[in-house]
Parts: sequence; structure tokens; C-alpha cells
Amino acid sequence: MSRPHPPREPAAGTARRIAVVSGGTSAEHDVSVASAAAVEAALARIGVEAVRLRVERDGCWSSRGRPLGPSPAAGLAAALELLADCDAVYPMIHGAPGEDGALAALATLAGIRVIGSPLTASAVTMDKELTKLVAAANGVDVAPGRCHSAAELDAGIPFVRPVIVKPATAGSSHGVRLARTAAEFAAAIAEARLFDERVLVEQPVVGREIDVAVVRTAAGELLVPPPLEIHGDGVFDAATKYDGSARFTVPAAIDDATARRLQDTALRLFETLGCDAIARLDFFVTPDGRLVLNEINTIPGMTAHSQVPRMFAAAGVSYEELIAAVVGAPVPTRTPATVGA
Repeated sequence: MSRPHPPREPAAGTARRIAVVSGGTSAEHDVSVASAAAVEAALARIGVEAVRLRVERDGCWSSRGRPLGPSPAAGLAAALELLADCDAVYPMIHGAPGEDGALAALATLAGIRVIGSPLTASAVTMDKELTKLVAAANGVDVAPGRCHSAAELDAGIPFVRPVIVKPATAGSSHGVRLARTAAEFAAAIAEARLFDERVLVEQPVVGREIDVAVVRTAAGELLVPPPLEIHGDGVFDAATKYDGSARFTVPAAIDDATARRLQDTALRLFETLGCDAIARLDFFVTPDGRLVLNEINTIPGMTAHSQVPRMFAAAGVSYEELIAAVVGAPVPTRTPATVGA
């Protein structure tokens, strides 16, 4: 596993009580709850108290099944009182509002340490158009395409060639479709607009799908585990991602030079954007060796079967060790009875 020199000061103090915030009002609610449950269980195993906070589908806040208020505003006020007694907040909401920097901003305004990327990095990476613009400005290839506004979509967009259609800000591949015909294009646009009024239309990229994880530990160290390859036919959409049919190879079967280029490019973007804690950067590697950025996730899936934990497991880092390094907690000493458990 690559361990670049730490460029930042370590986070202050040792986190002993962490608020894990999950749920949200987006289509990624259930995935977020599953990720948070895995993080909370890992925190318990390393001796850190997890304060469970959830934003329900209607925007109201709860804690361990107990509503914190009759409205989103009232629940937020009660949640802030709980947050004030925590050493840090770990945002685990996938999708907006939450992953877009809303939770990071809330914690920052409250003077609470955030285990995750700050507002600007979160907002930019949540927006696929802005991510592409930043990547291209830094010499990283992206798929040719254009983001269309609601007004343009209402006026109608002509179908010219097969394209990938995706919401500008949704995650978990929701609303992502390959359109080969005019009819499929119209249906894909309609579906994408269920998740965002702005829709990105891109030319398909032919290549292998390779994910790279970058982690900045609480001690300030940057870690990059072996890349992971996603195998499948067609687009890696939401159905494929969660129906159990997705196949992964980690480490990806690529040459050392390509692996280094992927890791170096991921690190450069991570640093340029100001990301922190955990980020997953998704690339295509084309047959001629080009690296094309697909997207960046600053709150990636964190169940034990998600890509980031798989990549670290391939490097010999357990889920508990990964979470401990990110939150700034000591890892319990392994014993022969627990090694490999």
C-alpha cells in the first residue's frame, strides 16, 4: 500500500465519542443507513462510543428510533445539543443534502471536528459537472459531454449518438443509463430528472472501470491501497451495484506503471480539491492507456462489502483498523484468537 508523506497537521485529540449521521432524504437513504451501521459497529469494536443520528426520509431527525422533534428544524436543534457533547461528527449521508457539504458546514459552524471532506470539496465532488471541470483544468481526462439545465431539457435535446445520461448530483448510480436510441434517450432524461433537474449527457468511454481509494488518517498520513476493478456488461448502474451481480477484482490486474499513474492521479485530485478522510475516485482505463476520471465520492459506501474496505483488506488493513486510523483512535492489539476474525 502506498504511503505518501503526510502534507497536513494531524487532527487534534483522540476521538472517544463520535456522532455518526446517516439517512437523508435522497434515494440513497437505505445505503447510507447500512454504511453507518457498519461504521458504528466498527467504532464499538475499537472502544469508541457512537452517537447514532439519522435524518429520516421526511427530513426529520431521530436518534436510535426516537424522533428528536416534530419538524426538521426542531429535530436539528435537538441534534445539535447531542453533537455538542461529541468529539467529532462522522457524516455518512450519501447523496444531497448531506454529502454535498451540508453536514460538513453544519459541524463546522457548531465548532465540531468533521471526519470527512470539508464544505468546498464535498460540494464540488457531489456535482459531476464541477468535478469534470476541475479535473480537466488539472490535466486529467474526462468523458466529453455537457450538463443541461432544466430550461434546456424542457425545450428538448436532440438525440445524435449513443450517450450516457446521468443526474448531475445523484449518487449510487441512480438515474444513470446508456441510451442507444432516441426513445431510450427520452426515457433516460426523464429518469435522470427524478433525481436532479440538471442532467449530464456524456459520450460513452470504452475501457476498464478501476476504482482508487485515498485516505488521510487522523495522524495526517495519506494511504492509497491497491486499485479495484469492476467487472460487468454495460453500465455499472444502481441495480448492478446493489443486486449482488457486481464482480470485483482487487488488486486490479493491471501493470505496476498503470497502477502508479492511477494512484498518483487520484492523490493529485484529492489534494487539489481539498478532500479529507476517505474518498473513492473512479476511473476508466482505455485500451490505449488513457486514464479518464468518471467521478469522485467523498462519502463512499462503507459496508464491509463496499469497494473501499475491499481495497484496504487487500492491503492487509482490517475494517476496524481503517476506521480507527480515520477517526483517530487506537486499534486494540490483535491476539491469535482474533486475527482474521
